Amino acid sequence: MFIQTEETPNPATMKFLPGRDVMGQGTLEVVSEDGASQSPLAHSLFGIEGVRGVFLGKDFITVTKDEAKNWATMKPPVLTAIMEHFSSGKPMIAAGETILGEVAGDGDPLNEGPVVAKIRDLLDHKIRPAVAQDGGDITFESYEDGIVTLNLKGSCAGCPSSAMTLKAGVESMLRHHIPEIREVRQSR
Repeated sequence: MFIQTEETPNPATMKFLPGRDVMGQGTLEVVSEDGASQSPLAHSLFGIEGVRGVFLGKDFITVTKDEAKNWATMKPPVLTAIMEHFSSGKPMIAAGETILGEVAGDGDPLNEGPVVAKIRDLLDHKIRPAVAQDGGDITFESYEDGIVTLNLKGSCAGCPSSAMTLKAGVESMLRHHIPEIREVRQSR
């Protein structure tokens, strides 16, 4: 098995591409060792000293490291854990666990207005694929009085350029296509 790695705009994260589906549908963000029980792979990765976060995307894994560590020493054990996981045949998600992340198209269109439907469509087809290339995800949280609240995950959470990406990129695209939008905010 050959796993490619890519740097992300966030120096504390690295994107690992195993060349096969990781989640297929949906995403899983694990930000503490306590939450790692949801995924055998996340559990293994949190066993590596310096791992502070794991994000499982459609076909990639993003690992966030402690700032005191460097990727030269972190990469080999992370690669080993990923290879061992895929070789073991273990599931990505532990039995009985459910994914609480947003899947493209989530939401009940009957209970959403046309603005929210447009927001979700732009997120799913234009914005999320671009954000995934950097090892992260962006999900819809709410829309009220012209303000869209979004949640950044994976390498995008805590990235030094995330505020600029959100305002200059995401907000300008959404406002261009949906005039009702006045502002885009990151969820707290």
